Amino acid sequence: MADLLFRENPYLKACEATVVAVNGNAVELDRTVFYPLGGGQAGDTGEIGPWRVIDTRKGASGDSVLHLLEPDAKLAPGDKLEIQIDWERRHRLMRLHTALHLLGAVVKAPVTGGRIGDDKAHLDFDIEMEKLVKEEIETRLNELVTGNLETQPRWITDAELDARPELVKTMSVAPPRGEGRVRLLEIPGVDLQACGGTHVKNTAEIGPLAVARIRSEGKRNKRVTLTFS
Repeated sequence: MADLLFRENPYLKACEATVVAVNGNAVELDRTVFYPLGGGQAGDTGEIGPWRVIDTRKGASGDSVLHLLEPDAKLAPGDKLEIQIDWERRHRLMRLHTALHLLGAVVKAPVTGGRIGDDKAHLDFDIEMEKLVKEEIETRLNELVTGNLETQPRWITDAELDARPELVKTMSVAPPRGEGRVRLLEIPGVDLQACGGTHVKNTAEIGPLAVARIRSEGKRNKRVTLTFS
């Protein structure tokens, strides 16, 4: 089991780590700052020593992370090196992920899916198309951004989450389990839900947002896509 440093400090950009396993171009470390693909958020990229990390995925066990390296990288168990993420890319993902929490609070409808990419993010809602008004959503989002709202991560037990199913708000994505506890993200007065992703400390850090488009992706999926304005 790796020590997932991003869970407690998503602003940590680098650390020293030891290689514990190598399988082809997939490397596992004893500790990592790399967030693996999950919960709709893209996996981090960066470097392990001189080698390029082109993607990051979850391993077979709950707390293992597979760092997928460029071809011909040469690492072996026991190697100790400096690792670092592409911080500017990660920070954009953090800002957009937090923005989706705001979007889910603004649009009062079940969330059926979502994705956070490098420069845009979206949520899918089970709602009638005519209820999604671009200007109204954009205005409310930016009011919350400029409201300087602190985000507050905390943990609850699996049993507590089971007793409060309303904390799981995305129908297509289950919160990460396996440790006996689950991470929550609270934006006081706005949103509270189970989420294992990385987020900014304050909504003001997100910056101005724009609703890039609203379109139908099926009977129960109306997609709202956000970008930075």
